[in-house]
Amino acid sequence: MTSAYHQIEDTTTPSTWYALDPLWQGGAATVQRGLSHHQLAPAWQILLLGDGSPTRHLQLLTRERTEVDVIDMSAIGLDFDGAPDLIRRVPGPRLRRQVWLRTASGQRLAYATSWWEASHVDDYLQNRSLPIWASLARLRTELYRDIQGIYYGHSRPLAVAFGQQGPFWGRHYLFWHDGKPLTLIYEVFSPYLSRYLGPTQIDSADV
Repeated sequence: MTSAYHQIEDTTTPSTWYALDPLWQGGAATVQRGLSHHQLAPAWQILLLGDGSPTRHLQLLTRERTEVDVIDMSAIGLDFDGAPDLIRRVPGPRLRRQVWLRTASGQRLAYATSWWEASHVDDYLQNRSLPIWASLARLRTELYRDIQGIYYGHSRPLAVAFGQQGPFWGRHYLFWHDGKPLTLIYEVFSPYLSRYLGPTQIDSADV
């Protein structure tokens, strides 16, 4: 799969990253157990709680190439950056990368922030404008996606960027490589995906 990079013009470089203000959140035990279908529909659980590549999933859903708009590449040193506690597993000094994932026709589908050990980021993101999945696939890097948290909440910046009202679903996870944490990733998905996945919730009467 090919991907393309475009520097967006309507979003200034953020000084921080866009975390959800959660109405509800769950940890690793919730991720392993899964949610009831009236809380999160099965198709959405596959996207959020499965260990497959979201970039690949988005391409399969939309039948369009997934493109990346990089909006931030910031050296944050040893700062924990308000990230999930698992950032402590990523050696410092660190670099934070923020992107929009969108279709080739311009529809934003997801937002992602990732934190990397700054001295090694170029080893894995040789082309920093590619989706992480595409970069690591080119290197034939063997990975384990360890999903540790799921969120349901609001974000005004993401509502504006997606052109969609919240609440939004998000998650965070570690990528492991050779038994060591490679990067921490926080992702939020647009409700626009409901046109492919169906509603995020199933009425309890239908379950």
